[in-house]
Amino acid sequence: MIRKKVVVTTEYRGVFFGILKSEDGNTVVLENAKNCIYWSASVRGFVGLANSGPDESCKVGPSAPQMKLHKVTAILEATEEAAKRWEDSPWR
Repeated sequence: MIRKKVVVTTEYRGVFFGILKSEDGNTVVLENAKNCIYWSASVRGFVGLANSGPDESCKVGPSAPQMKLHKVTAILEATEEAAKRWEDSPWR
């Protein structure tokens, strides 16, 4: 999934979105990475964040040019719709 837009979860319960730059075991590097701080039940969990993206109830932080994440538990490819919503989502 290198160079794909993905949603990543970690052992620490973080949920992140970005372009997968590299993967080494349970460590990944994301470009243009964002973190979803809060999502409601309407999103239907972190898989919903990969499928349809964050909605108006979510709190998504600003992006960082690059982010290294450790103890990754899942990497999900984001749909085009989800990626657009992640990229357009301001902090609410």
